Amino acid sequence: MSYHFDLHCHSFFSADGVSSPEALIAAARRKGLHGFAMTDHNTCEAVDYMISKGLMRADGQPVDGFLVIPGVEVTTDEGHLLCLGAVLPNNLKGRPAREVCDRIHEAGGLAVPPHPYDIFRAGIRRAVLDTLPIDALEVFNAATTLDRYNKKAFKYAQERGLPMTSSSDAHHEAAVGAAYTILDTADFTVKGVLQQIVRPNQLNQTYLKARDKFRKTWNNWLRLKKKRPKVGV
Repeated sequence: MSYHFDLHCHSFFSADGVSSPEALIAAARRKGLHGFAMTDHNTCEAVDYMISKGLMRADGQPVDGFLVIPGVEVTTDEGHLLCLGAVLPNNLKGRPAREVCDRIHEAGGLAVPPHPYDIFRAGIRRAVLDTLPIDALEVFNAATTLDRYNKKAFKYAQERGLPMTSSSDAHHEAAVGAAYTILDTADFTVKGVLQQIVRPNQLNQTYLKARDKFRKTWNNWLRLKKKRPKVGV
């Protein structure tokens, strides 16, 4: 069966995120997604929160027909790196990308560089990519600064024979599912999805609307002044 997954999403547990995990799930369901990856910046707090609220399960099974993939977007010394399918400690920011790759694999996750080549959004450059044991590459990011960065990522993945993903990089519920990866698997669990990500998959590629790109940029400007949301009350 084919499942639609947005493999790069942020909640308000990210400094520049806006929406609650509950709002992200509701929006994803409305748009026909079967799941998404929770990849907040440098923290897995949202994963702990969602498990405590019964929105996802620690054993990797779906909840009410919807599957949340645990993950995190680590700001390595050389750029951003997604961990899909595992939880990492919150102290990896600024560490070398190769070290973070190794930590991801030790935890049982997949290492997937997001928006590579995007010099305005801490994309990992080719000189570093060539040295990393990555599992797949995000070749379409709906929020990329310039279209040519996605094209360069696609070309690099082709040259290296890497599996490809397409994601929204949503920081607001309205952007979830703008782009997604279509996974054909008979195992609708975190384990099954991870096994399919590293195989050839179809990609749905649609850029964010102008208002959503503006909202993301505005959130980046304000993130240093943003107060932490109150949760669990």
